Amino acid sequence: QVHLAESGGGSVQAGGSLKLSCVISGSVDYTCGMGWYRIFPGKERELVSRLSGDGTIVYVDSVKGRFTISRDNANNTLRVDLEMNSLKIEDTAVYYCQAARRDTVCRDYWGPGTQVTVSS
Repeated sequence: QVHLAESGGGSVQAGGSLKLSCVISGSVDYTCGMGWYRIFPGKERELVSRLSGDGTIVYVDSVKGRFTISRDNANNTLRVDLEMNSLKIEDTAVYYCQAARRDTVCRDYWGPGTQVTVSS
């Protein structure tokens, strides 16, 4: 069983910073990739940043230069972090961590989400 738990969301003023962390328990497949997504009110899920199986990192254009994704497996605890700097009001959304396990195909698992609210 795979379980993802996000933390680090909250409220911040524009220009501020937050760091989201996602602790992943259970067996996941790095080759399937993992990352962070977000959902704006009334909108569909959007990719924020993703670590692909070959190590490639991608960011949505709107966060390039401001957000940094990283992965750590210290003490046998897999964690995927998203450092968010220079936050903008338009970054307000619920942020979700994603990882996957491969059966015949990669099966996605998601955390419950964490709210990020950026105010003026």
